[in-house]
Amino acid sequence: MFDIRVPATSANLGPGFDSLGLAVSLYLTLTVKEEADEWEILHDLGAGIPTDKTNLIIETALSLAPNMAPRKITMTSEVPAARGLGSSSAAIVAGIELANQCADLQLSIDDKIQIATRIEGHPDNVTPAITGDFTVGTVLDSKVYWTKASFPEVALVVTIPEKELLTKESRAVLPDSLPFKEAVKGSSISNMLVAAVFSGDIEKAGALMEQDVFHEPYRGTLVPELSQVRELGHEMGAYGTYLSGAGTTILTMIHPEKAEAFVAAAKAAVKDSEVKLLHVEKNGVQVIK
Repeated sequence: MFDIRVPATSANLGPGFDSLGLAVSLYLTLTVKEEADEWEILHDLGAGIPTDKTNLIIETALSLAPNMAPRKITMTSEVPAARGLGSSSAAIVAGIELANQCADLQLSIDDKIQIATRIEGHPDNVTPAITGDFTVGTVLDSKVYWTKASFPEVALVVTIPEKELLTKESRAVLPDSLPFKEAVKGSSISNMLVAAVFSGDIEKAGALMEQDVFHEPYRGTLVPELSQVRELGHEMGAYGTYLSGAGTTILTMIHPEKAEAFVAAAKAAVKDSEVKLLHVEKNGVQVIK
């Protein structure tokens, strides 16, 4: 018996659309038990999540090791579904690690990233779920180029509206193209954001997170809480606030000494939402035996 633990992830960080990602301290955990006649994955996440081999975790594992013997598995998850915190990416990464362990695939970190990105479609959520910390990634000719860096010390406050927002719905509001000058502007902002993170300048990075031109101007209409939380952040000295992934989660970066006060203020100001204090998870997927 062993456990597989995968962190939640926050993607984009504003202008780093489909490229930047950050591992955060919420977790999907599998307890992998004895072999069985059929796959069984027990959980209390609701009837919409399969408990047999049609579960995304098992489907992912069997796509890599189709002859793997079935197991009994217990799953718990702190990662809310369809909220922009990488719930499907966590499941994919868990499935890859399940196959890696049970079928002794001897996968490297890069192997896992290449496989996970091929399944998920983008490297922004899956890469930090595998490596931990802050990652930058892009796909060229079906190959993922990625790097990992240490994110500056900061407290993370997530505001999670009750409503779900599926990625396909959130992508539907995006434009098919941007004017060349606007695209150049967005690219330069993202470049500078990455440079600020690598140099440890969280104040500059936080300010740049609020300057996206690729998706937040369009998705903000679907998540009106974003402007509300951002304004509160400005009032309370936060570094920056952005829409996590496709939403609806909103992530605010703030100095640890100001975090508790911001949590209390956000809980009072933003209705029908859950507010949590998190931190950057330095470790990616872990196997605990």
